[in-house]
Amino acid sequence: MLNDLIKTRKEGRIGWITLNRPEAMNTFTVPFAEQLDAALWEMERDPEILVLIIEGAGKNFCTGISLDQFPPRTQPEAREFLYKIDTFYHTLAKMNTVTIASVHGYALANGAGLAFGCDLTVATEKAVFGTTAINVGLICLGPAAPMIRTLGKKKVLEMVLTGDMISASEAKDLGLVNKVVPEEELAATTLELANKLASKSPVALKIGKEGLKRLQDIPYHQGLDLMDDLFATLASTEDAVKGVAAFLAKRKPVWKEK
Repeated sequence: MLNDLIKTRKEGRIGWITLNRPEAMNTFTVPFAEQLDAALWEMERDPEILVLIIEGAGKNFCTGISLDQFPPRTQPEAREFLYKIDTFYHTLAKMNTVTIASVHGYALANGAGLAFGCDLTVATEKAVFGTTAINVGLICLGPAAPMIRTLGKKKVLEMVLTGDMISASEAKDLGLVNKVVPEEELAATTLELANKLASKSPVALKIGKEGLKRLQDIPYHQGLDLMDDLFATLASTEDAVKGVAAFLAKRKPVWKEK
């Protein structure tokens, strides 16, 4: 990609996005945000990609928006800037591709939001998370959007309003991180998880993620009926029939993606 602020690659059914501003702790600028969003859509539209890993180059995952991006602005100018910076939150929420954040070092402000906005998060034991913008007179309201879907209001308020940083183990206890591993095991553990997901029925993965996305926004009884509708759609596919038959026959299924 242009200027290599974001790098992409793929192997089989797994894609990688690497945040590539290590000299600036992978902080966001508008070009960086635009390239990240373009890379997310590139992976989403690739029919071969089932699972996407997002990682950071250098010593850190991402430490938010670069502070040199905050000159004096009018409110409309600041809003236009933030809409460009925060597009990735919308994109992550729309994607059917399963996303995994692979986090080391610091994941702060928008970096924490990116990690928490992914479907799953693997972090090293030394990783540190924080919604720290309030410490410089700003506020992490963008990261709060994915956080509020995982945490209760009081904990989100505490994290956003204090700007305190938390360890990977505490983030795991809160449900913001799925796995915590030694530094040297991060890549292998993330890839193992990605391979496990990529081995599943592609149709089931996509329908499952779509159902869970929609479940968050509708009332309980309506949601339950919708889940049954989606499950029925999946149960009528060739992959579901073959998957059940393979299990009963004690053999590995071969997915047809239909």
